[in-house]
Amino acid sequence: MKNLTLLYAEEDSKLSEFAVKNSETEERFFPEPPHPYRLPLHRDRDRIFHSRAFKRLEYKTQVFINSEGDNFRTRLTHTLEVAGISRTVSTALGLNSNLAEVISLAHDLGHTPFGHAGQDILSNLMRESGGFEHNKQSLRIVRSLENRYPEFPGLNLCRMTLIGLLKHGSDYEKTDLYIMRQEQGPSLEALVSDISDEIAYTHHDIEDGLERNLINAENLKDCELWRKHYLESYELFSHLHDDLIIRKALRSMMNEVVTDLIETTERSLFHLNIMNRKNLGEAWKRGERPVGYSKEISPLVIQLKNYLKENLYQHEKVVNKSRFGQKIIEFLFYYLIKNNSNIPDNYKKRAEQEGIHRAISDYISGMTDRYAELKAKEFGFIE
Repeated sequence: MKNLTLLYAEEDSKLSEFAVKNSETEERFFPEPPHPYRLPLHRDRDRIFHSRAFKRLEYKTQVFINSEGDNFRTRLTHTLEVAGISRTVSTALGLNSNLAEVISLAHDLGHTPFGHAGQDILSNLMRESGGFEHNKQSLRIVRSLENRYPEFPGLNLCRMTLIGLLKHGSDYEKTDLYIMRQEQGPSLEALVSDISDEIAYTHHDIEDGLERNLINAENLKDCELWRKHYLESYELFSHLHDDLIIRKALRSMMNEVVTDLIETTERSLFHLNIMNRKNLGEAWKRGERPVGYSKEISPLVIQLKNYLKENLYQHEKVVNKSRFGQKIIEFLFYYLIKNNSNIPDNYKKRAEQEGIHRAISDYISGMTDRYAELKAKEFGFIE
């Protein structure tokens, strides 16, 4: 069995100078002895896998409510796809793929039931009580809400993992994590995870929307990137069922976008003279963003996202389901404010520390779609 020193050396030998080295990921808020044969990020990954918040993602909406069918993405399958893309991109760039994967696996832990519609209504309900934002909630979960270990609150993840979960522009409290991110800028691994999220949902929402017959391949031809790959796939496989042609087009399109991201980022790192992590932080302070698409691909990705916004996310059937979910969350929020004896004991203790509104927000945001529906019916919700 390799000792830990050899394992560190072996892993770090694969990384570029601007990657986060595994030795940089040792620090945790609550010190722990090193594991004899697992790197810190391996432990972070496993702690996320075993968390309740991660398991609940299986029954949280991505675009389509879980009850609408077994073949559509859930928040869990989306998360796994993001992790896969981020590993691929990070490995190609010589980055720490373990870090990119861990950030990706944790990035949606704080999402509400009923997708972005659920976040919107809970954010509105909490606007006078500190607000709600799912990225901040993800950090809150891994730092305090998960309760699995007697030695510390939360999951006690590595500081580099926690910094990677901080999103640029969000209103985080001025903690040492926030200050470190402001001073050093985000890691390339965090930026890769962020854009991998966009790649994943853009492509899989197209596939799910087509399968649900809310959008169609012909109308999608208005989008240049889709038209190119769909027509190429159709020309090669016109004798096959259209489902196979569509899936071939989606894979081909994603491959072009990911390849463009890798090649463009490599060029940007070279042109910006980013040779190490210090250079990266300096470039970030100057407003330079090394991770991204080429000027040719970027507008085509935006065109796809705009198409989905107008034709899928605002489709009557999706909007009606979203409104139903929002009504459930709103009902639960006001019911539990008046009847807070119905919240679990651990949230009652949290209410004593941080107020009843935050405790109820934590409770509702942690619910799955089906549990939220079940509790609403139990408390007398009538649609």
